[in-house]
Amino acid sequence: MAARIETLVLSHASVVPSVSLTPVGVSGSMGFGGLNILPARSPAKLSLRNRRGRSGSRVLCEAQQTAVEVPAVTDSTWQSLVLESDLPVLVEFWAPWCSPCSMLHPVIDNLAKQYAGKLNCYKVSTDESPSIASQYGIRSVPTVLIFKKGDKKDVVIGVVPESTLAISIEKFV
Repeated sequence: MAARIETLVLSHASVVPSVSLTPVGVSGSMGFGGLNILPARSPAKLSLRNRRGRSGSRVLCEAQQTAVEVPAVTDSTWQSLVLESDLPVLVEFWAPWCSPCSMLHPVIDNLAKQYAGKLNCYKVSTDESPSIASQYGIRSVPTVLIFKKGDKKDVVIGVVPESTLAISIEKFV
């Protein structure tokens, strides 16, 4: 899962006025409050300061609940979620220590959202489920496998553009 910034401290608060942005073109039942830029807390509570010792402002992102969370697959759920799925399945093999994996997570999240109802997307931590990784010959992460009716149909190794994965997906949906 990609890291998310919950608090951002700006060094020059006077550059950014205190504002609250509203959503544009947001659909669905989840609300989105945008970014709220608030004055900094008292200097005693603020851990980040600029070189002159001035405190900044906090930028809070309220979009965290609108993100798609790609569910994890484990040894115990692999058969039912991947191999017995009626829909094609995209599986991302990743590891928590893998920096390129964290770059690919948002791409997979976006594809899961884009192909909802046509494709199931899951992730497998090679550290937590090494038997699945070895069964499919995963030797480097990130690796994306696409399954259809329980059979491995396509493999994409490494960080690639979203369009590359979309081309692979389109062959099977």
